[in-house]
Amino acid sequence: MLVVRPAGPSDFDSLMELAVLSGRGFTSLPEDEQTLRSRLALSQASFQAEVAAPEAWYTLMLEDLDAGDVIGVAGVKAGVGLKRPHFSFRVVTLAQSSPTLDKRFDHRALVLVNECAGWSEVGSLFLKPERRKGGAGRLLAQSRYMLIGLEPERFAEMVLAELRGWFDEDGGCPFWDHVANKFFRLGFDEADMMSASTDGQFILDLAPRHPIYAELLPKEARDVLGRVHREGEAARAMLETEGFRYQGLIDIFDAGPTVAARRDDIKTVRDARRLRLRLGEDAYGEEALVSTGEIGSFRAVRAPVLIDGETAIVGRDAAQALRLSEGDMVRVKA
Repeated sequence: MLVVRPAGPSDFDSLMELAVLSGRGFTSLPEDEQTLRSRLALSQASFQAEVAAPEAWYTLMLEDLDAGDVIGVAGVKAGVGLKRPHFSFRVVTLAQSSPTLDKRFDHRALVLVNECAGWSEVGSLFLKPERRKGGAGRLLAQSRYMLIGLEPERFAEMVLAELRGWFDEDGGCPFWDHVANKFFRLGFDEADMMSASTDGQFILDLAPRHPIYAELLPKEARDVLGRVHREGEAARAMLETEGFRYQGLIDIFDAGPTVAARRDDIKTVRDARRLRLRLGEDAYGEEALVSTGEIGSFRAVRAPVLIDGETAIVGRDAAQALRLSEGDMVRVKA
Protein backbone atom coordinates (compact mmCIF):
# COMPACT_ATOMS: atom_id res chain seq x y z
CA MET A 1 0.00 0.00 0.00
CA LEU A 2 1.12 3.56 -0.75
CA VAL A 3 0.84 6.19 1.97
CA VAL A 4 1.62 9.91 2.03
CA ARG A 5 3.14 10.99 5.32
CA PRO A 6 5.04 13.94 6.83
CA ALA A 7 8.75 14.22 6.09
CA GLY A 8 11.30 14.62 8.84
CA PRO A 9 15.07 14.69 9.38
CA SER A 10 15.35 10.90 9.04
CA ASP A 11 14.23 11.19 5.39
CA PHE A 12 17.40 12.95 4.26
CA ASP A 13 18.86 10.07 2.23
CA SER A 14 15.55 9.49 0.45
CA LEU A 15 15.08 13.18 -0.28
CA MET A 16 18.61 13.52 -1.63
CA GLU A 17 18.03 10.54 -3.92
CA LEU A 18 14.88 12.20 -5.29
CA ALA A 19 16.75 15.50 -5.70
CA VAL A 20 19.42 13.79 -7.81
CA LEU A 21 16.78 12.08 -9.94
CA SER A 22 14.75 15.27 -10.47
CA GLY A 23 17.37 16.80 -12.78
CA ARG A 24 17.99 20.37 -13.93
CA GLY A 25 15.52 23.10 -13.24
CA PHE A 26 13.77 21.49 -10.28
CA THR A 27 14.58 24.43 -8.01
CA SER A 28 12.76 23.15 -4.95
CA LEU A 29 14.86 19.96 -4.89
CA PRO A 30 18.48 21.15 -5.02
CA GLU A 31 21.30 18.64 -4.61
CA ASP A 32 22.53 20.51 -1.54
CA GLU A 33 22.83 18.79 1.83
CA GLN A 34 22.40 21.85 4.03
CA THR A 35 19.35 23.07 2.10
CA LEU A 36 17.61 19.69 2.20
CA ARG A 37 18.37 19.13 5.88
CA SER A 38 17.01 22.57 6.72
CA ARG A 39 13.89 21.86 4.71
CA LEU A 40 13.27 18.58 6.55
CA ALA A 41 13.75 20.26 9.92
CA LEU A 42 11.31 23.00 8.93
CA SER A 43 8.82 20.38 7.76
CA GLN A 44 8.93 18.61 11.10
CA ALA A 45 8.48 21.89 12.95
CA SER A 46 5.61 22.87 10.64
CA PHE A 47 3.66 19.67 11.26
CA GLN A 48 4.21 20.08 14.98
CA ALA A 49 2.97 23.72 14.82
CA GLU A 50 6.30 25.01 16.13
CA VAL A 51 6.56 27.82 13.53
CA ALA A 52 4.22 30.69 12.74
CA ALA A 53 1.52 29.48 10.33
CA PRO A 54 2.52 31.70 7.35
CA GLU A 55 6.14 30.50 7.60
CA ALA A 56 5.32 26.78 7.56
CA TRP A 57 6.60 24.53 4.77
CA TYR A 58 5.10 21.04 4.84
CA THR A 59 7.06 18.36 2.99
CA LEU A 60 5.27 15.10 2.20
CA MET A 61 6.83 11.75 1.36
CA LEU A 62 5.12 9.02 -0.65
CA GLU A 63 6.11 5.67 0.79
CA ASP A 64 5.52 2.13 -0.44
CA LEU A 65 4.80 0.41 2.87
CA ASP A 66 5.30 -3.09 1.50
CA ALA A 67 8.75 -2.30 0.09
CA GLY A 68 9.70 0.20 2.80
CA ASP A 69 10.80 2.59 0.05
CA VAL A 70 10.15 6.32 -0.40
CA ILE A 71 9.13 6.85 -4.03
CA GLY A 72 8.01 10.47 -4.19
CA VAL A 73 7.90 13.90 -2.58
CA ALA A 74 5.62 16.93 -2.60
CA GLY A 75 5.28 20.10 -0.58
CA VAL A 76 3.02 22.92 0.55
CA LYS A 77 4.36 26.35 1.49
CA ALA A 78 1.90 28.27 3.62
CA GLY A 79 3.21 31.62 2.40
CA VAL A 80 5.64 32.78 -0.30
CA GLY A 81 7.28 36.16 -0.69
CA LEU A 82 7.10 37.01 3.01
CA LYS A 83 10.81 37.25 3.89
CA ARG A 84 12.14 37.45 0.32
CA PRO A 85 10.42 38.67 -2.85
CA HIS A 86 8.70 36.07 -5.01
CA PHE A 87 9.58 37.39 -8.44
CA SER A 88 7.93 36.42 -11.72
CA PHE A 89 7.69 37.89 -15.18
CA ARG A 90 4.19 38.96 -16.16
CA VAL A 91 3.57 38.58 -19.87
CA VAL A 92 1.71 41.75 -20.83
CA THR A 93 0.48 43.28 -24.08
CA LEU A 94 1.65 46.82 -24.78
CA ALA A 95 -0.39 48.61 -27.44
CA GLN A 96 1.25 51.30 -29.55
CA SER A 97 -0.32 53.25 -32.37
CA SER A 98 0.44 56.06 -34.79
CA PRO A 99 -2.51 58.08 -36.15
CA THR A 100 -0.12 59.68 -38.62
CA LEU A 101 0.75 56.30 -40.15
CA ASP A 102 -2.67 54.82 -39.37
CA LYS A 103 -0.98 51.84 -37.77
CA ARG A 104 -1.40 49.99 -34.48
CA PHE A 105 0.85 47.34 -32.98
CA ASP A 106 0.47 45.03 -29.99
CA HIS A 107 3.76 44.00 -28.38
CA ARG A 108 4.25 41.20 -25.87
CA ALA A 109 6.57 42.25 -23.06
CA LEU A 110 7.94 40.70 -19.88
CA VAL A 111 7.58 42.82 -16.74
CA LEU A 112 9.19 41.87 -13.41
CA VAL A 113 6.52 41.61 -10.68
CA ASN A 114 6.09 40.43 -7.10
CA GLU A 115 2.34 39.84 -7.30
CA CYS A 116 2.10 36.56 -5.40
CA ALA A 117 3.49 37.72 -2.05
CA GLY A 118 1.60 36.02 0.75
CA TRP A 119 0.03 33.32 -1.43
CA SER A 120 0.36 29.65 -0.53
CA GLU A 121 2.19 27.33 -2.92
CA VAL A 122 1.90 23.66 -3.81
CA GLY A 123 4.99 22.25 -5.45
CA SER A 124 7.99 19.95 -5.30
CA LEU A 125 5.91 17.15 -6.84
CA PHE A 126 8.31 14.46 -8.01
CA LEU A 127 8.13 10.67 -8.26
CA LYS A 128 10.71 8.12 -9.23
CA PRO A 129 10.28 7.56 -12.99
CA GLU A 130 9.52 3.86 -12.64
CA ARG A 131 6.66 4.58 -10.17
CA ARG A 132 4.65 7.09 -12.21
CA LYS A 133 1.83 4.70 -13.00
CA GLY A 134 -1.12 3.29 -11.13
CA GLY A 135 -2.31 6.55 -9.56
CA ALA A 136 0.74 7.25 -7.39
CA GLY A 137 1.15 10.76 -8.77
CA ARG A 138 -2.52 11.55 -8.28
CA LEU A 139 -2.40 10.38 -4.67
CA LEU A 140 0.66 12.49 -3.95
CA ALA A 141 -0.73 15.58 -5.69
CA GLN A 142 -4.17 15.42 -4.08
CA SER A 143 -2.73 14.82 -0.63
CA ARG A 144 -1.50 18.44 -0.68
CA TYR A 145 -5.08 19.70 -1.01
CA MET A 146 -6.29 17.33 1.69
CA LEU A 147 -3.66 18.87 3.95
CA ILE A 148 -4.81 22.40 3.11
CA GLY A 149 -8.45 21.45 3.65
CA LEU A 150 -7.81 20.20 7.19
CA GLU A 151 -7.16 23.72 8.51
CA PRO A 152 -7.70 26.24 5.68
CA GLU A 153 -7.01 29.17 7.98
CA ARG A 154 -3.34 28.15 8.06
CA PHE A 155 -3.10 28.90 4.34
CA ALA A 156 -3.68 31.89 2.07
CA GLU A 157 -6.84 32.53 0.07
CA MET A 158 -4.86 32.07 -3.16
CA VAL A 159 -2.74 29.00 -3.94
CA LEU A 160 -0.17 28.89 -6.74
CA ALA A 161 1.93 26.25 -8.42
CA GLU A 162 5.02 26.87 -10.55
CA LEU A 163 5.70 24.39 -13.32
CA ARG A 164 9.19 23.66 -14.61
CA GLY A 165 9.96 25.41 -17.89
CA TRP A 166 11.23 23.96 -21.13
CA PHE A 167 14.66 22.35 -21.47
CA ASP A 168 16.10 20.93 -24.69
CA GLU A 169 17.00 17.27 -25.00
CA ASP A 170 20.66 18.16 -24.37
CA GLY A 171 19.74 19.86 -21.07
CA GLY A 172 19.98 23.44 -22.31
CA CYS A 173 17.40 26.00 -21.18
CA PRO A 174 16.55 28.34 -24.10
CA PHE A 175 15.07 31.10 -21.94
CA TRP A 176 18.00 31.10 -19.56
CA ASP A 177 20.58 31.00 -22.33
CA HIS A 178 19.04 33.82 -24.38
CA VAL A 179 17.46 36.05 -21.71
CA ALA A 180 18.01 35.52 -17.98
CA ASN A 181 21.71 34.75 -18.28
CA LYS A 182 22.29 38.21 -19.76
CA PHE A 183 21.33 39.74 -16.40
CA PHE A 184 22.76 37.28 -13.91
CA ARG A 185 25.91 36.18 -15.77
CA LEU A 186 25.92 32.79 -14.01
CA GLY A 187 25.52 29.21 -15.13
CA PHE A 188 21.93 28.00 -14.83
CA ASP A 189 22.81 25.39 -12.20
CA GLU A 190 24.64 27.94 -10.06
CA ALA A 191 21.77 30.44 -10.24
CA ASP A 192 19.22 27.70 -9.56
CA MET A 193 21.17 26.56 -6.49
CA MET A 194 21.51 30.11 -5.19
CA SER A 195 17.79 30.68 -5.63
CA ALA A 196 17.02 27.60 -3.53
CA SER A 197 19.68 28.01 -0.85
CA THR A 198 20.06 31.77 -0.26
CA ASP A 199 17.78 34.69 0.62
CA GLY A 200 17.51 35.60 -3.06
CA GLN A 201 19.14 39.01 -2.66
CA PHE A 202 21.06 38.46 -5.90
CA ILE A 203 17.76 38.34 -7.78
CA LEU A 204 16.66 41.62 -6.23
CA ASP A 205 20.04 43.14 -7.14
CA LEU A 206 20.35 41.95 -10.74
CA ALA A 207 16.90 41.21 -12.20
CA PRO A 208 15.80 43.55 -15.03
CA ARG A 209 13.88 46.65 -13.93
CA HIS A 210 12.39 47.51 -17.32
CA PRO A 211 10.07 45.62 -19.69
CA ILE A 212 11.67 43.13 -22.08
CA TYR A 213 10.03 43.14 -25.50
CA ALA A 214 9.42 39.58 -26.65
CA GLU A 215 9.81 40.55 -30.32
CA LEU A 216 13.45 41.43 -29.63
CA LEU A 217 14.21 37.95 -28.31
CA PRO A 218 15.49 35.05 -30.43
CA LYS A 219 12.78 32.69 -31.64
CA GLU A 220 14.15 29.93 -29.38
CA ALA A 221 13.33 32.09 -26.33
CA ARG A 222 9.97 33.37 -27.59
CA ASP A 223 8.75 29.85 -28.29
CA VAL A 224 9.21 28.66 -24.69
CA LEU A 225 7.45 31.49 -22.84
CA GLY A 226 5.02 29.69 -20.55
CA ARG A 227 5.90 26.27 -22.00
CA VAL A 228 5.88 23.32 -19.58
CA HIS A 229 8.74 20.84 -19.38
CA ARG A 230 7.97 17.53 -21.12
CA GLU A 231 7.92 15.80 -17.72
CA GLY A 232 5.53 18.37 -16.29
CA GLU A 233 2.54 17.88 -18.58
CA ALA A 234 0.91 15.30 -16.30
CA ALA A 235 1.36 17.61 -13.29
CA ARG A 236 -0.23 20.47 -15.22
CA ALA A 237 -3.20 18.31 -16.19
CA MET A 238 -3.77 17.31 -12.55
CA LEU A 239 -3.58 20.94 -11.43
CA GLU A 240 -6.10 22.00 -14.06
CA THR A 241 -8.46 19.21 -12.97
CA GLU A 242 -8.37 20.74 -9.49
CA GLY A 243 -9.24 24.18 -10.89
CA PHE A 244 -5.83 25.82 -11.31
CA ARG A 245 -5.44 28.15 -14.29
CA TYR A 246 -2.55 29.95 -15.98
CA GLN A 247 -2.09 33.45 -14.57
CA GLY A 248 0.03 35.10 -17.26
CA LEU A 249 3.08 34.74 -15.00
CA ILE A 250 6.29 32.88 -15.88
CA ASP A 251 9.45 31.94 -14.00
CA ILE A 252 12.31 34.41 -14.35
CA PHE A 253 14.89 31.64 -14.94
CA ASP A 254 13.23 29.06 -17.21
CA ALA A 255 9.95 30.77 -18.28
CA GLY A 256 7.79 27.96 -16.88
CA PRO A 257 4.15 28.96 -16.23
CA THR A 258 2.52 29.78 -12.90
CA VAL A 259 -1.00 28.47 -12.34
CA ALA A 260 -3.22 29.40 -9.42
CA ALA A 261 -6.64 28.90 -7.84
CA ARG A 262 -8.65 30.25 -4.95
CA ARG A 263 -8.02 27.97 -1.96
CA ASP A 264 -11.69 27.25 -1.31
CA ASP A 265 -12.37 26.55 -4.99
CA ILE A 266 -9.76 23.79 -5.30
CA LYS A 267 -11.83 20.71 -6.05
CA THR A 268 -10.35 18.42 -3.39
CA VAL A 269 -10.42 21.14 -0.72
CA ARG A 270 -14.05 21.92 -1.56
CA ASP A 271 -15.44 18.41 -1.94
CA ALA A 272 -13.70 16.36 0.77
CA ARG A 273 -16.00 15.40 3.64
CA ARG A 274 -15.21 15.07 7.33
CA LEU A 275 -16.51 11.70 8.54
CA ARG A 276 -16.12 9.30 11.44
CA LEU A 277 -14.12 6.14 10.81
CA ARG A 278 -15.63 2.70 11.16
CA LEU A 279 -13.58 -0.40 10.53
CA GLY A 280 -14.67 -3.07 8.08
CA GLU A 281 -13.34 -6.60 8.09
CA ASP A 282 -12.62 -6.40 4.37
CA ALA A 283 -12.01 -3.49 2.04
CA TYR A 284 -15.14 -2.67 0.05
CA GLY A 285 -16.90 0.30 -1.52
CA GLU A 286 -15.67 2.80 -4.14
CA GLU A 287 -12.01 3.76 -4.06
CA ALA A 288 -11.49 7.20 -2.54
CA LEU A 289 -8.81 9.46 -1.13
CA VAL A 290 -8.75 9.20 2.68
CA SER A 291 -6.69 11.26 5.10
CA THR A 292 -6.41 11.68 8.82
CA GLY A 293 -8.38 14.48 10.45
CA GLU A 294 -5.50 16.53 11.87
CA ILE A 295 -2.42 18.15 10.35
CA GLY A 296 -0.12 17.01 13.14
CA SER A 297 -0.82 13.35 12.38
CA PHE A 298 -1.35 13.77 8.65
CA ARG A 299 -1.35 10.67 6.47
CA ALA A 300 -3.26 9.89 3.27
CA VAL A 301 -4.04 6.78 1.21
CA ARG A 302 -6.30 5.69 -1.64
CA ALA A 303 -8.52 2.83 -0.58
CA PRO A 304 -12.05 1.41 -0.94
CA VAL A 305 -14.48 3.36 1.26
CA LEU A 306 -18.18 2.86 1.92
CA ILE A 307 -19.87 6.06 3.07
CA ASP A 308 -22.87 5.53 5.32
CA GLY A 309 -24.32 8.86 6.38
CA GLU A 310 -21.61 10.58 8.42
CA THR A 311 -19.52 7.41 8.70
CA ALA A 312 -16.71 6.13 6.46
CA ILE A 313 -16.27 2.36 6.55
CA VAL A 314 -12.64 1.54 5.73
CA GLY A 315 -10.72 -1.72 5.62
CA ARG A 316 -8.29 -2.52 8.40
CA ASP A 317 -5.20 -2.31 6.15
CA ALA A 318 -6.04 1.26 5.15
CA ALA A 319 -6.81 2.23 8.74
CA GLN A 320 -3.51 0.75 9.84
CA ALA A 321 -1.65 2.71 7.14
CA LEU A 322 -3.37 5.85 8.40
CA ARG A 323 -2.59 4.87 12.01
CA LEU A 324 -6.22 5.40 12.97
CA SER A 325 -8.68 3.52 15.16
CA GLU A 326 -12.43 3.04 15.19
CA GLY A 327 -14.19 6.33 15.89
CA ASP A 328 -11.38 8.65 14.73
CA MET A 329 -12.18 11.43 12.29
CA VAL A 330 -11.11 11.23 8.66
CA ARG A 331 -11.53 13.31 5.52
CA VAL A 332 -12.73 11.54 2.39
CA LYS A 333 -12.70 12.70 -1.22
CA ALA A 334 -14.56 10.28 -3.48
